Amino acid sequence: MSSGESKLVFVATSDIAGLVRGKSFPVSEWNKRSVRGVGWTPTNVQITCFDTIAESPFGSLGDLALVPDAQARFQMGDPGKTLDVALGDIQSLEGEPWDFCTRSHAKRALSALHELSGATVLSAFEHEFQLKDAPVRAGDSFGLKGFRDAQAWAEALIAELERTSCKPDTFMKEYGPSQYEITNKPAIGITSADNAVILRILTDDVLRRFGVNSSFSPILDPDSVGNGVHIHFSFVDDQTNPLTHDAADPHGMSGLTRHFIGGILKYLDQIMALLAPSEISYLRLTPHRWSAAFNNLGYRDREASVRICPVSSQDSEAIARQYNFEVRAVDATASPYLAYAALVFAGTQGIRDAVEPPSPTEEDLSLLGPEDLAERGFQRLPQSLGDALQAMDKSEAVRSWFGDAFVNVYLDHKKQEMTKLEGLDWQEKCNLYKEVY
Repeated sequence: MSSGESKLVFVATSDIAGLVRGKSFPVSEWNKRSVRGVGWTPTNVQITCFDTIAESPFGSLGDLALVPDAQARFQMGDPGKTLDVALGDIQSLEGEPWDFCTRSHAKRALSALHELSGATVLSAFEHEFQLKDAPVRAGDSFGLKGFRDAQAWAEALIAELERTSCKPDTFMKEYGPSQYEITNKPAIGITSADNAVILRILTDDVLRRFGVNSSFSPILDPDSVGNGVHIHFSFVDDQTNPLTHDAADPHGMSGLTRHFIGGILKYLDQIMALLAPSEISYLRLTPHRWSAAFNNLGYRDREASVRICPVSSQDSEAIARQYNFEVRAVDATASPYLAYAALVFAGTQGIRDAVEPPSPTEEDLSLLGPEDLAERGFQRLPQSLGDALQAMDKSEAVRSWFGDAFVNVYLDHKKQEMTKLEGLDWQEKCNLYKEVY
C-alpha cells in the first residue's frame, strides 16, 4: 500500500454541543464509505461539551452510519501533513436521515422553505473570537497593532480557507481585548452552515500551528466583551434571481423577507436555547453589549436581534443582490446546523402565517417598561439558559419542527451540561467554556 492510500479521511458531525466529533477510515475506501458510511452510536448524541453523558433513550442499543458528503470534503494542514476531512450526515442503516442529526434538520428546514415559497437561502455566518491568554495591547480596539500581531496566522488562515468552500471576505482586529472577527462570502443552502463548521475547525488548527489558541466562547470575562455569531440572510429563486428586496417598501423588505423576519421574531424566545445554548450566553445577551436582548427588528441598529444591513450601491439591481438582514442573537456554543434550522423553520412558519414584524426600532428598548414593550409587540428575550429551555419545552411550534423526541433529548442534554456548572461563579463558568470552544 502506498503512503497516499494509507492516509485517513475524518468524517465529521457537528453535534448538539456544537462540537465536531467523528470517525476516520483509509482514503482508499472512499467510494465504499461515501455510500455506507462508518458506524456511529446513538447515545453519542448525549455527550455534552464537558464530556459527560446525559440521560439517553438509547442506552447501549442501536447502530447508525455517519456518511461523508463529497461536496463538503476539504483538506486541512500544512503540505505533507494534511488531513482529509468530510462533513457528513448521520443516517439509519437503511439510509434514512436520523432524527437527531443536526445537519439533517438544517436540510429539512431549507427544503420546507423552498417547498412553501420557492426561495433558497443565500447566507453567511460572521464570527468573533478571542485569543486565550494572549498579551493585551492597550488602546487597540479596531487597531493596526493587534492586526499586525495577527498578520502571520491570519494570512495562513485566509489561505487555507480559500482552498475550501468557505471563501473568506474580511478579517479585522475587533473591539475587545485580543478579539478578532472573520467573515466569509455568502453561500447557498446547507453549504453556508458547512462553512461555519469549516471556519471554526480551521481557525483552531491554523492558530495552534503558530502557538496561538483561539476561543469562540460567547464571553471569556463577565465584565468584558462577548463573542457573537451573526447569520446574514437573503433569498434567491431557482434561477438565482434576488427575492429579498422591494424598493417600494420603506425599509426595502420584500413580502417574503418581512414574513420570514416576522416568524423569527415571533418565535425567537422559543428557539433561544438552540441559538445561544450555554449558561454564559446570557451574560452576553444583555442591553448595551451590541448583541441582542429583545425580539426587535432594527434598521442599521447593532443592538437589534434582527438587523437590516446597509448596502453600498446606488444601482437598483446591485441593491437587490446586496440587500440582506442579519440575526445577532447567536453564538458559537450552538451547532451552526441547529441555529440555521431553528431560524429557517421559524422564518418559514412566518411566511406560512403571513406574520408581520414590529416596525424597525431606532431607540434603546431597555428604557421601556414591560407594558410599553408588550403594547408595541416586543418582549425581553430569556435571561438565562434555564428560562430558554423552559420556553423551548413549552413551544408547540418547536416541537412540531424538530419532533418531540429531539426536543426531549436536547433538554436532557443541556440539563446534564448545567450540572457541571453547579456551585461555580460566573468567571469559573466562563473559564470552562473558554477551554472547550
